[in-house]
Parts: sequence; structure tokens; C-alpha cells
Amino acid sequence: MREILDAALADADTAVEWRSVPLPNSYRALTVHRDETEIFQGIESGQRDPQVSLHLDEVPVPPLAPGEALIAVMASSINYNTVWSAIFHPLPTFVFLDRYARRGGAASRHDRPYHVLGSDLAGIVLRVGAGVHRWKPGDRVVSHCLSVELESPDGHDDAMLDPEQRIWGYETNFGGLAELALVRSNQLMPKPEHLTWEEAACSGLVHSTAYRQLVSRNGADMKQGDIVLIWGACGGLGSYATQLVLNGGAVPVCVVSSTAKAEICHHMGVEHIIDRAAEGFAFWNEDARPNPREWRRLGACIRELTGGEDPDIVFEHPGRETFGASVYVTRRGGTIVTCASTTGYEHSFDNRYLWTNLKRIVGTHFANYREAWLANRLIARSVIHPTLSATLPLDNAPLAIKRVQQNAHVGKIGVLCLAPAEGLGVTDPARRELALPQLKLFAGL
Repeated sequence: MREILDAALADADTAVEWRSVPLPNSYRALTVHRDETEIFQGIESGQRDPQVSLHLDEVPVPPLAPGEALIAVMASSINYNTVWSAIFHPLPTFVFLDRYARRGGAASRHDRPYHVLGSDLAGIVLRVGAGVHRWKPGDRVVSHCLSVELESPDGHDDAMLDPEQRIWGYETNFGGLAELALVRSNQLMPKPEHLTWEEAACSGLVHSTAYRQLVSRNGADMKQGDIVLIWGACGGLGSYATQLVLNGGAVPVCVVSSTAKAEICHHMGVEHIIDRAAEGFAFWNEDARPNPREWRRLGACIRELTGGEDPDIVFEHPGRETFGASVYVTRRGGTIVTCASTTGYEHSFDNRYLWTNLKRIVGTHFANYREAWLANRLIARSVIHPTLSATLPLDNAPLAIKRVQQNAHVGKIGVLCLAPAEGLGVTDPARRELALPQLKLFAGL
């Protein structure tokens, strides 16, 4: 592993040089263990501490299959799916790995007594499998998290509809919170040259997800002038949604949970902000029934900000806690676009407000390769910026995951894997200098 790092720091830049770097037999990786899936038995999901189940293990390097690439991971980042993996909720991810392994062949490698987590990375291609032509050893890359078979016709119009579509590092093994990672070559995209490793690693999952939800015709198909309600506008997903709305000529109404987060939105250029903590919204009564009075109060707050207009689009990802309110406040004929459901999957809403007002609920899940590529291009062109607020070493990744679980963060938390320090990996300092104010907006928060 030392030789890989030395080559990275020396900026070895030819495929021949990188092919001469020997591969180790094993690498360090953040894992959960199959024999510990019952350790939280009887504990509510919100009370489960992911730090209890996470391990930093030395694991063997997996063999390459055709169409794959082995990546030296310089940095990664934390997503909420890693929280789910760590607390074995809504079910242990070994269920996904077992199902995948039953396909046989190369898929059987994913059945291990451990699961290497992580669905983001920025790094360097070490080796490529048979049939890979676009990428070569030494290429600096980021990865999106769509792993797909494309053996069914269903996936060839939109890969997210493929019945064998999986999220890498969550529904597959050998994820990005590690020194090495195994990906399909069609997960790779060029690393934005003006970004550090940790900045480049933090956008793949959340930005691509937000892009599909808002911009793509597979999501809300956002137009200029649309009013867009964004829940959690300073979080990992919401901070990219806010930028996409602003950049797309639409009007964001950002919901945040503190005055500090409201101030960040102001610095991003947002005019309309609702501090839900200050407003004290309670969308559920003590008897666990929805509270329509609070839905109406939220709608009044929105109209007061927008000059009497309701949202054309609601960017939904909290799920159970907010979904009823989201359906209610959307304008007649508007769209609720939803993913994630981090506060719970069982949604409750009054269907009268949906059906009689001709509203639409659109479900979206990550993004196809084209959508992820276009999202990454926006970052490479400094149109959208990473929202990195903190970076921890791989040894402290369990603490970072705990912070995300508790919503005790803003933007994204990065993780250094092979990179020995922050600030490395920039190859376009001139572009970086121009983007620096936006790149530092979330820093230290």
C-alpha cells in the first residue's frame, strides 16, 4: 500500500508506471460483520449507535472481473445509506449481498462474512478488467454508485429501471470507505481537476440523486421560475438541491433546522428560508396521528414568502415526518418528488389533496450513468460546488457516521482513505482560485 501512496503523491502519470506498482494482498476497510446483525435486537432504530457495529478490518483484495476496475481510494464520504448499513435497518445489508451472490459467477465474490461499506470515492485507477477500454491505470476518477447488469430490456431506456440495479457499497460489497474499492468501469467519471480528493469524493451520490429528482425528465423536470420547497436544505442532499434550483433559474424555499443553517442558505443566494425549529412545526400529534393544522400553517408560511404562491415542486426526502405536509402544500397540478425517507418509510397523507388537485408523486432513486455524468460535469465546470464541511480520517469514520445519523452536521462529511492529509489532488489551481469562496462556504461547519 505504501508504494501505491508513493506513486499517487509523486503524480505518476502513465499507465505503464501505474501497472508496475504492485498490488497488496489486503487493504484496510470499514466493515460490518455478518455474525453481529442481531446486536441491536430490541433497540429502536433511532437509538442504535452505528459506532458499536463498525469495524476497521484488513480484508483481502478481491479479484477483478471483466468490465471492472480496482481503485486506489484517496477519499470517500458519508451517506445516509451507510447509517442504515451500520444499524442493520430496515434490514441487514447481508440480505442484499446474499441475493446478489446467488447469481453465481463473479457475483459470488460479494458473499463475505463482512460488508465493506461506502458509496462514494475519489481516487486513481490501479487495474482494469477485460473489456475495459475507456479507463486505464493512473486515471484520476470519481465514482457514482449505480451498479447495474443491463441484461434486461427494461434497463436500456433508463438503467434505474433494470431489475438487477443495485447501489454499490450498500447492496454490493467492496465499497468506498476503504483504501481500495472495486467498481464497474461504467461507474467511473473524471475527477474535477480543481478539487481536492476529499472535495471530489463528497458529491457523487447526493448530487446525482438531487439532479435526477429535480432536473431530469425522470424526476420533476424543473423549469425556470418554478418554486421549489427543499427540505433539509443544508444537509448532504439538500445542499446540492439548493444549488441546482438556483442555477436552474427556479426559486428555492429552503427549510432548515437552525439559524446557523439559515445563514448558510443566505450565503448561497437563497431569499426564502423557513427555520422549522424556530417555527416549532409539529406535523404529528401526540397520539401519532397527522396534524393537518400544521400543514396549513406551513403553507401559509410559504405563501407569505413567495407572494401568495404555492410550490410547483416539493423536494422530499425526510419521508414519514414531512410527507403529509409536502402533499398538502404543493400547488394544484404540482409535483412531489421523493426518495430516501430518512425519518421513516411509512408515509401518511390526505389523498383528497392529491387526487382532487391533480398533484403527482414521483419516486426517484439515485440516477442513471448519463444523469450522474451530467451532474459531475456541472461540478467540473464550477457551476455546482461540493458542500464539504468536515473531513475525518478513515479511523474516525464511525464518528462521522454517527454525526450524520444525528443530523449533527451540515453539507457533507469527507473521509480520508489513502490521502495522508487534506488539500491534496488539485491539478487546476487557477480554476480552484476562482471557485474558492464557494468551496469554503461549508468548511468548518
